[in-house]
Amino acid sequence: MVNRLSTKSLLLLLAGTLAFTACSDENNAGSLGELEEKENPFGVGNDVFTAAEWYPGGELGTTKKASYSAVAPGAEAMGLEMSFNKGEDFFEHLYTYTDEPRKGLGPAWVRSSCLHCHPSYGHGKRQTEYRANTIGNGYLLVIYHPDEAFTEDGVRYTTASSSYISEVTGMPQTKAMEPFKAPIDENQITIQWKNVEGVMPSGIPLQFPDGEKFALIYPEVSIPVTAFNTNPKPTNYEVRLESTIGIYGTGLLDAISTEDMKAQYAKEAPYVTLNPAMWDKANNDWAATAYYTLADDTKAVKKFTYAMTRASLQDGAGANAIWNITNVTRSDRRYLYSTVAWAKAMSEDPEVISYIRQHGADASSLVHPYYAKTDAEISQKVLNLLSMNTAAKGGDNYTAAFGEPEMSDKDYYDFMVWHRGLAVPAARDLNDATVQRGKTVFNQIGCATCHRPSWQTREDNYWVDNSIKAYASENGLNANTILPKFAYQTIWPYTDMVQHRLFMENDIRTGWCRTTPLWGRGLSLRLTGAEDRLHDCRARNEIEAIMWHAYSKQSDGYSAAKKFYDLPKKDRDAVVKFLRSI
Repeated sequence: MVNRLSTKSLLLLLAGTLAFTACSDENNAGSLGELEEKENPFGVGNDVFTAAEWYPGGELGTTKKASYSAVAPGAEAMGLEMSFNKGEDFFEHLYTYTDEPRKGLGPAWVRSSCLHCHPSYGHGKRQTEYRANTIGNGYLLVIYHPDEAFTEDGVRYTTASSSYISEVTGMPQTKAMEPFKAPIDENQITIQWKNVEGVMPSGIPLQFPDGEKFALIYPEVSIPVTAFNTNPKPTNYEVRLESTIGIYGTGLLDAISTEDMKAQYAKEAPYVTLNPAMWDKANNDWAATAYYTLADDTKAVKKFTYAMTRASLQDGAGANAIWNITNVTRSDRRYLYSTVAWAKAMSEDPEVISYIRQHGADASSLVHPYYAKTDAEISQKVLNLLSMNTAAKGGDNYTAAFGEPEMSDKDYYDFMVWHRGLAVPAARDLNDATVQRGKTVFNQIGCATCHRPSWQTREDNYWVDNSIKAYASENGLNANTILPKFAYQTIWPYTDMVQHRLFMENDIRTGWCRTTPLWGRGLSLRLTGAEDRLHDCRARNEIEAIMWHAYSKQSDGYSAAKKFYDLPKKDRDAVVKFLRSI
């Protein structure tokens, strides 16, 4: 939205920027050195690891820097480093109301920068309170109707029909510009961490047979109805947390073909229950709902996010986030990420109307687009403009009220060059005997069944969105060849790209969660200051993450986790060291 910041807001923003910069610089300072090549020699195979495994992202997608933010060699070879660096700027810095090139924040938002959720480009950190301005808070609030919840063995589960509430956006917003009130008052959100006590429902105690103890914790999140600034307010809802994952290497995952994913689903279908929303077991084929309709009405099979809600990186979580996290418009998104329930509440709020009446006549005011001669007209304008969301498709009406799109096609192109062009850090210590033992045990106990080690990419004929098409057309370029491509690479992400269920206490909404890639996670503590794992950061280390897989005998990971539990300590430690090396 185009306007000027109040003095108070500007001071707060400057203070946040200084703290933000210091945090970012501190993290980057420890992550830019070349990996120590003590492996002697680096990149040479041995009895357990092939030479290719030193390069998890293949030759085109691996960096030897201990960093989540390095440019992939493939992007450099295409001459895209300048665009990559410009795109990186959009990820790393704060958006504001008016300042170029990162203008357009609001009127409501989830975060004011991407780096807030992805500290040093990695996984979000576990939080004890929900604050959108906290660097490292990668949590998104998942608020849904538990219509099909059920309890089994004392554990409460939800199902795929547990739909999001409609009163707030799917990624709920807790910040808003003056005079609007955030759709959710984050001061009323509470996060309590609970301990699993005694013995897990599977019958496994929180102590290994050799006496070493471990602990399991999980979050309970509460949002009272009074926190919602909407009309109507939601009813019959529950809340879960989902944290961001590392974004490095996502361009490589995008290069995995639908054909190869289908083969993996077919391979697993006889042995585990697959999400019926993704796989039609009777026909041994994709379910009708496995397809996502991209922005140009093209249909493609879903592969991104925990919930498998997106099918292409250019219409995926990151590409969408540059719009819906900040509410910054672009040429193919000329409308707000908002809800009618929030718009209605703001249009009926006397404090909002009074503020606009007092300040909106000034053409340079943030609230000038909402200004009119009478309170009734102001109320109607607020309702109309804040309702220009995905459903309403504000388009030309929105542009007429607020001006041209706030992010140019060129800036968005640079952002996507960066997004697709992030490299995966090289593996480490693969000549270490303990790491080699760890890989052997990892495979023997069955972890590699879901955490499939490697894939071979194909042509990488990525889908192209309208904004990039527009940029290419304006500059006489081929939209199909101007983004980083990772064709015919052997990559080692350690994921089967399939959703599984672990049946954990206070589980992820629907219970289905895509197997998280393990590549590069061993650097998390060094690069981000935390190594929290799983979808809501409940696991504080690898041991806890593994043992959550054994919480219920229904878990797809129970067998492998139980075998891990029964291992001698030396082998458990070897598996952990292996995970920290890949």
